[in-house]
Amino acid sequence: MQSRPLPPSKEQIDLLAPFDRLGLERIELISTPVQAQRAASSLRASSAWGFDTESKPTFSVGEASDGPHVVQLATLEQAWVFQLHDPDCLAEVAALLAWPGAVKAGFGLGDDRKRIQSKLGIEPVRVHELGHDFRQRGYRQQIGVKSAVALLFERRFAKSKKAATSNWSRLDLSESQLLYAANDAWAALRCYHALLPQPR
Repeated sequence: MQSRPLPPSKEQIDLLAPFDRLGLERIELISTPVQAQRAASSLRASSAWGFDTESKPTFSVGEASDGPHVVQLATLEQAWVFQLHDPDCLAEVAALLAWPGAVKAGFGLGDDRKRIQSKLGIEPVRVHELGHDFRQRGYRQQIGVKSAVALLFERRFAKSKKAATSNWSRLDLSESQLLYAANDAWAALRCYHALLPQPR
């Protein structure tokens, strides 16, 4: 009986060279309808986007999240971090996620989809859960972006725990938050393209 492949350990990943990241010059924070319309126009020129969301963490037992507070979408060239405080900006993001013209690729999107349905009132379409690709390759464990980048590119994808658990509902997101959010989506898109069948 053939054994199932195992994801790399944390120790193995730590030994790898760092994965390239988008810099701030290629990340745009979107908080107004005009900015959102401009970003949507750029995004609709691509047939696949990296996709993720961020929500302010909840710390009390029984406390329900009112997230997502941020939706991040990326092409191979750029990433946009959308804040959802403005109702017209939120509506533009909802239209993007409901648009059938692009694949939205990401990791662990089940919870994201439920929160989007609740907050944005739409069902995202053409969502591609990258974890399924690894299950089809025989991995029993859930593969996230760090393991995926290590497997596909032999690189270490750095994630800041401080940024991950920060307040995503604040109006003035920090540079570390922007880098964290944008690169999560961008790395997912890189993995999506790497997993596509290569022409013979």
